[in-house]
Amino acid sequence: MKYVAKRILLMLLTLFIIMTISFVLVRMLPQEEFLSASQAETARARREALGYNKPVLVQYGIYLRNIFTKWDWGTSWKIEYLKSPTEVLFSRMTPTIILNVYALVISVPIGILLGIFAALKKNKWQDHVISTGVMIFVSVPSFIYAFLVQYFFYYQLGWFPAIISSLYDAGIKMGMSQSAVTAVLHSGNTLKLWMSWPMFVSMVLPVMSLSFGTIAGLARFTRAELTEVLTSDFMLLARAKGLTRAQATTRHALKNSMVPILPMIIGEFISIMAGSLIIEQIFAVPGVGKLFLQSINLLDYDVFLFVSIFYTVIGLVGTLIIDLSYGLIDPRIRMGEK
Repeated sequence: MKYVAKRILLMLLTLFIIMTISFVLVRMLPQEEFLSASQAETARARREALGYNKPVLVQYGIYLRNIFTKWDWGTSWKIEYLKSPTEVLFSRMTPTIILNVYALVISVPIGILLGIFAALKKNKWQDHVISTGVMIFVSVPSFIYAFLVQYFFYYQLGWFPAIISSLYDAGIKMGMSQSAVTAVLHSGNTLKLWMSWPMFVSMVLPVMSLSFGTIAGLARFTRAELTEVLTSDFMLLARAKGLTRAQATTRHALKNSMVPILPMIIGEFISIMAGSLIIEQIFAVPGVGKLFLQSINLLDYDVFLFVSIFYTVIGLVGTLIIDLSYGLIDPRIRMGEK
């Protein structure tokens, strides 16, 4: 518990430092421009209440006070006028979560199985082929895969759309009437449409783009861990006791090699979320990644700041969970002991 408390305090300190730096840098940028006099007047009143005419540290104090007392993260002036950044972000969470979950569900089993197969075929041609492919796919960023899959699977073969379908088109393809689709869209309960088969088909290309690097990373790590375990002393002892190679691998090698691999899956999910920032823009996915780039392009600073903090929190919490999961997966590991 002492180690957990220490890690949480360090995580909060890191978050505070990043928030402070981000806030100061954003406040140093030129202020947003507004199209109408009424918008400018509303913005001036809002900024005066937030202390824009005061020193930046005073502004930061007001910002933190509003967060802790009112859960007020500012105002969106360009993307969704006068809405809170929390509303703007969470209204776009569904496609991002679904895209990332699809990529993770597809990547994890394929990556682990390839790594296991390569370890069992160590130094054979199968291992060399997989290892070479892994090095190639690990070295290429996900947005390069996005352009490649669009070219081959959309332009050349025509199997999948270049960008994801709209929810309206997905509803029509599901056999819903126009009025029914419109009613669902107005209700805001669009999860059924996002989880539908037409939407899944249109999301195949962005899922593939996010999956290649994750599959390669998991395959490389799994091969390295399992290869080390297969050559350890306890595996020789297991074989000496009469277990076949398959039995020793299944009962002992896989179990021990999974200890560092399972926490890595959490890290890969964080990597997928980071990669989806660009992928969502390329495939027109109306998610958090596209929102982040919109907030930069439109100079919607409060939204940009909140999304940045949101991703920072995801990364810090993910790192904490990874560290703590080692002790949960293998009770022999005692966190924080010298």
